[in-house]
Amino acid sequence: MFKISVVIPALNEAEVIVETLQRLQPLRALGHEVIVVDAQSQDETVALAQPLADRVLLGHQGRARQMNAGAAVAEGAILWFLHADTLVPKESDRLLQQALQDRLWGRFNVRLSGGAWPLRLVERMMNLRSCLSGICTGDQGLFVLHSAFNKVGGFADLPLMEDIALSRSLKRLSWPKCLSATLTTSSRRWEKNGIWRTVFLMWSLRLRYFFGAAPSRLAHRYSVL
Repeated sequence: MFKISVVIPALNEAEVIVETLQRLQPLRALGHEVIVVDAQSQDETVALAQPLADRVLLGHQGRARQMNAGAAVAEGAILWFLHADTLVPKESDRLLQQALQDRLWGRFNVRLSGGAWPLRLVERMMNLRSCLSGICTGDQGLFVLHSAFNKVGGFADLPLMEDIALSRSLKRLSWPKCLSATLTTSSRRWEKNGIWRTVFLMWSLRLRYFFGAAPSRLAHRYSVL
């Protein structure tokens, strides 16, 4: 059994961080660790996270930097990167251990928390796309052997698309394991800004990144979400 280090970047996530961390307590009871890396939140994120995590680090804003900071102190042979609004399935440790017996990295299927029917289509598109392309996003709970993460140099220091860049690097080592097990992530972004508007914007940003647009320029457009 490999030790798992869960790394969660956070910024002003007091509304959701407690439920996310409560779902991870069975992992802690089995000897795995949970690391929250906060980017100077202005709400109660840090205070709420401290009793439910093994470490709460204060880092610089930027998801890539936060996750790299968490990975740098992680003791586990497996790194599991989760968003602060993501709820994991039961027996996650068993699923990860099995998945990494013949692969170096992978991701879960994702389910969006909202009940609107278009979200079911969005989920299917996300899950199918990543299995066909081998490109995984942060919403899907990317996991990787610590040694493979170090081999590719971790997350590139990008303000956006750091998950896409890491997937590209890891694909050179192995194809990802696409788990059918589902984790649930908040649909607040889609519901706040409109489902189809959000889908169009995310796909357009990824397409522009694919054709060489600078992540710093894309990050400004993403900030409207």
